[in-house]
Amino acid sequence: MRIYPETFAFLINLAANNNRDWFTVHKKDHDDAKENVIAFAGALIKELSQVDPTVDAALDPKKCVLRIYRDIRFSPDKTPYKNNFGIGKLNSGNDNVMHIGYYMHVQPGESFIAGGSWMPENDQLKKIRQEIDYNAESLKSIVDDPEFVKLFGDFRNQEEKLKTVPQGYSTDNENIELLKLKSYVAYHKFTDTEMSKEGIVQKIAGLCSKISPLNEFLKNAVS
Repeated sequence: MRIYPETFAFLINLAANNNRDWFTVHKKDHDDAKENVIAFAGALIKELSQVDPTVDAALDPKKCVLRIYRDIRFSPDKTPYKNNFGIGKLNSGNDNVMHIGYYMHVQPGESFIAGGSWMPENDQLKKIRQEIDYNAESLKSIVDDPEFVKLFGDFRNQEEKLKTVPQGYSTDNENIELLKLKSYVAYHKFTDTEMSKEGIVQKIAGLCSKISPLNEFLKNAVS
């Protein structure tokens, strides 16, 4: 299974013509692209369940593919459609850890797989920081592993990060750069060519097997 070039072509055209009139005329192109992404999600779910048993192989891929329609009620950007397809809800389904799992982003030139916890709620962020303070070596053994760094880069170098130290911690804490993070995410980008080749689903699942220990650390922290 792979993402078809026609799916990327639709998203490129949509980005250049993000209005309801154009979308109405090209609704079939959208539907065909969405079916491709749903099939891709189904194959990915099955592969993920093999490398991470907390991902249910019976997840409905239709429910995992996010709507392309934007919520513009409170946004200054009034374009009605996203220029990507997102595959979310790739997690255990446990309400306590719903924000921890995997996310697949399909967008021309910007496709990526991500895992971990993006911008968790404040109560869960406090629990994650507390776990790092008590058990930092476990997290560092994951994110500082040379293979992890090669695949996902420097874990501490994330956009969502405090400029000052979090409340209750001191600047001389040896793990302060981890504690200052507001998101705990690993991600890996793909070219359109990679996404369009057979075997990409297996490659993504392999990457997720390297992210899985991070997810487990985070789940243990908030449980």
